[in-house]
Amino acid sequence: MFENRTDAGEQLAAKLTHLRASKPVVLGLPRGGVPVAAVIADALDAPLDVIVVRKLGIPYQPEVAMGAIGEGEVRVLDHRLVKIAGVSDAQIAEVEAKERATLDARVTQLRAIRPRIPLVGRTVIIVDDGLATGATAAAARA
Repeated sequence: MFENRTDAGEQLAAKLTHLRASKPVVLGLPRGGVPVAAVIADALDAPLDVIVVRKLGIPYQPEVAMGAIGEGEVRVLDHRLVKIAGVSDAQIAEVEAKERATLDARVTQLRAIRPRIPLVGRTVIIVDDGLATGATAAAARA
């Protein structure tokens, strides 16, 4: 579909030009979404920021997202998947504590050099470089 992240940003920006007049903010999900978001932000003359999220992987299959967390205590869980996978509340808490520590460290580091762009009343374009379960996108949206 796309040759690379720059091509993805260019193609997506071409489809989003109608949003330029609304003076949107473009948010990239680190790491892969940021280069795509940068191309879109540049094309739309929009400010670029990041939104830090972390996947909550199933303990015995961490690549499968049972949910995600984000800045400001955002937490999204796929309760159906948690039940099917037999993940206990204690296991969820353990995975979340580990990922929350990583998320908080990254947010502290990032926001020390770049405060968050206010989003209230703005059109926001959230950009990632892929979508598997949608958990991180849901956390970014929350």
